[in-house]
Amino acid sequence: MPITLPGPLIDAAALLRLQAAAGPLVVLDCSFDLADPQAGERAFAAAHLPHAQYAHLDRDLSGPKTGRNGRHPLPARAAFAATAGRWGIAPGVPVVCCDAQGGPYAARAWWLLRWLGHAQVAVLDGGPAAWAAAGGAFVAGAPATDAAPLPPYPALPPAMPTIDAAGLLAVLQRRPVLDARAPERFRGEVEPLDPVAGRIPGAHNRNFRDNLTPDGRFKPAAQLRAEFAALGGAPADWVHQCGSGVTACHNLLAMERAGLAGSALYPGSWSEWCADPARPVERG
Repeated sequence: MPITLPGPLIDAAALLRLQAAAGPLVVLDCSFDLADPQAGERAFAAAHLPHAQYAHLDRDLSGPKTGRNGRHPLPARAAFAATAGRWGIAPGVPVVCCDAQGGPYAARAWWLLRWLGHAQVAVLDGGPAAWAAAGGAFVAGAPATDAAPLPPYPALPPAMPTIDAAGLLAVLQRRPVLDARAPERFRGEVEPLDPVAGRIPGAHNRNFRDNLTPDGRFKPAAQLRAEFAALGGAPADWVHQCGSGVTACHNLLAMERAGLAGSALYPGSWSEWCADPARPVERG
């Protein structure tokens, strides 16, 4: 019987059952550290979920940078389709993504696979810590090779909406923008990663960590629904952004968990927006 994932999130106990069941399953460890891009790979080599493969934010989950398109531009669809095939992902194959940082990098992989048209993908709620708490084992060493590489993922219509900088500038007064960065970065008080501090004018702030409970799991769907509904507007009106289009995917995942799917991602986010001095900036 084909494995069907329960939704955008999967708990560790359910993943344990899936790993014990027959059938294809791809697990992607997306752990990453923006300040040390090799840290995630080192941690993966030391300990990772059985049968997991490592997905590197810069190499696998982003495209080439030009200096004007942000720190983590989207990969070309054909390039990411080839990456997905290399991981053993084909239509119908369930994929579980995880990271040890609260889910932002796993959410990026989840969003990219959905964008590619892949429906059977979920994020491990609580990450490796939840896996350990459920009695899951860890292994060390090189990535798993038991998922046979496949041809590139077939071309399907994008299943997740996006908007580019020019499009966002044209609708800035009409569509609400949600910024997933920390409040002090949103206000422009500090900027550790990009050359300009500030925010897109009129944006609202919801730090992606506000989606989590103290134990690192996502809040219940009803609580997330109430919190996002309090911001106003229909889900399809919202544009999500952050520093480079990564943590914004965490808010998109949380909205999907809440039953509020349909928002757009601005992939370039603040790092692209502030690269053009002609674009307006707001602070305070």
